[in-house]
Amino acid sequence: MNPSTTTAPVTRRQVLALLSAGAATATLVACSSGGSGSGDGRIRLAMLQPPRSGLNPLSDDAFKLSRWSCAETLITLDAEGNAMEGLATSWTQDDETTWRFTIREGVTFHDGTELTAEQAAAALSFAAAYSTPPRILDGIELSVTAQGQDVVVTTASPDPLIPHRLSSPQLAILAAAAYPDRADGPVDPVGHGTGAFRLTSVEGTAGATLERYEDYWAGKAKAPGIDVTFVPDGTARGAALRTGTADLVEAVPVSQVATLDDALLHEVPMPRTCTLYLNTSSGAFADAGLRAAARDALDPEALISTVYEGHADVAAGLLGPALPWAPPLRSWDGAYAGAKGAAAQGSVPGAAKAGSVPAGTTITVGSYTDRPELEEIMVLLTQQLEAAGFTVSTDVREYAQIEADALAGSFDAFLLSRATVLDSGDPVAYMVSDFSSSGSFTLCFLKDTAVDEALARAGALAPGQERQKATMAAEQAILATTAAIPLLHERVIQGEAAGLSGAERDPRERALVTVETKTGQ
Repeated sequence: MNPSTTTAPVTRRQVLALLSAGAATATLVACSSGGSGSGDGRIRLAMLQPPRSGLNPLSDDAFKLSRWSCAETLITLDAEGNAMEGLATSWTQDDETTWRFTIREGVTFHDGTELTAEQAAAALSFAAAYSTPPRILDGIELSVTAQGQDVVVTTASPDPLIPHRLSSPQLAILAAAAYPDRADGPVDPVGHGTGAFRLTSVEGTAGATLERYEDYWAGKAKAPGIDVTFVPDGTARGAALRTGTADLVEAVPVSQVATLDDALLHEVPMPRTCTLYLNTSSGAFADAGLRAAARDALDPEALISTVYEGHADVAAGLLGPALPWAPPLRSWDGAYAGAKGAAAQGSVPGAAKAGSVPAGTTITVGSYTDRPELEEIMVLLTQQLEAAGFTVSTDVREYAQIEADALAGSFDAFLLSRATVLDSGDPVAYMVSDFSSSGSFTLCFLKDTAVDEALARAGALAPGQERQKATMAAEQAILATTAAIPLLHERVIQGEAAGLSGAERDPRERALVTVETKTGQ
């Protein structure tokens, strides 16, 4: 939407964005790693976050390598979260604890060496034995060996999600030269992947350069290379798209939308839900009726229209539209909380009815500053809870400073933006972590037998429709306790310059530039 033609009111946030746009453009141009705009067909990519671990693929930096089509895994996931072939062309389960993956033939690493079952097994074994193993392997004991063209993965206990785990970008297979001699050394991805683009240089936290890999097993990429600039400042990323100094831009802030052409913006639903967790073990919200009163007091639509300016989805449950199979399997419609919420009328089976709020009922709500929108939500959320009769105090700090207090139960409620699909592409792990009696990240301290049993049933099933149905039954059991109030499902706005085509719009943020991505130059 162009601000010169719109008649809609402009928010304070948008005014500030317009005022700072010129300075942001200068910042981006100054730190650009290769955005000459010379018509050479290279993809100029502005990314949100710089590397945190020197692009070590065993860290979260692995997702950058994946989004650049640089490093690849044995397994990939489709839009529904189903396991698909990657560097492995097929797989079978020999028994409850043994899986066999057949390695694709004709694949070479960027250093010219050949992908073999031996190297794939060595890469996975290194990851499993690393001093800080990838989080996808938390609690998983496995051994990996090579047998002919097959990689054999054996686990200490049955795990139906092994193929899905191997899709995590943190388990990408790199050439032997990428790995150090010791289990705590840095893994070097430069020139060692198998993807369509070869990483040639990394300029610290400023940028990176990739060149097309001419011998890529799936065919040559249409773009000759990628020039990456890391641009944490949201205004600068918006300015890059508006001025044409970037072809592809991650996470355009809502504040920049009014300054940009709608045709350049593409909204992607994220598997991330903004949720208010209620402490069920002590304080006011140990009472189910007061939890229900808080649920019914909240108005997600007001939060979305005010804070997100419409760029989010009202939560019907814990899982949002980024998981396309979830809504059709849900047994109720509409929002979970608020004046229009379905739960207020009891359409979530077993959901408690709201009780009256006794005078003087005081609650402390915590959140964190790392996501600026949460601070804005806290203001409106406080007003809504106070209108229902609660006396509210708030505590908002940096996440690193407040997490320990939240996990220790220092708050009556905690506002969190939470990824609902972890690295395996399956939401059961998130539910177990947050809502089971033995959960490792339980902010609501829920101890509910029905929830534990529902999660156990879902976790024991193989991926597929039956597991999906069981997952939604577990969601229903969790929401019936009113231990957590899902408010909204987040979206990310991806910027694509005129003439760019073939960019992936991936809710899981694993893919972005592919063999099909190209500019119109």
